[in-house]
Amino acid sequence: MAEKKKDQDPGPSVKDPEMYESLREDGASKSKAAAISNAAANSSREEVGRRGGESEAYEEWTVDELQERARELDVEGRSSMTKDELIEALRK
Repeated sequence: MAEKKKDQDPGPSVKDPEMYESLREDGASKSKAAAISNAAANSSREEVGRRGGESEAYEEWTVDELQERARELDVEGRSSMTKDELIEALRK
């Protein structure tokens, strides 16, 4: 793994940088990683894990549902994407 450069520092708004980096390495977006790591810092990692999300994995969504979510996030080219491409774009 390459050394972390100073310009890649998540900044002072991230309260648990170690968890943030781990989530980013696992493919979470910057905002999602920051939200989860900050929630964990405010309570505990175990409690945040128990709360979890209510949504099914993207693989369980229909193409229409994925396209709707992509529309909400202004993903470009969404109308011509396959299900796998939509999932990949939504996870960025």
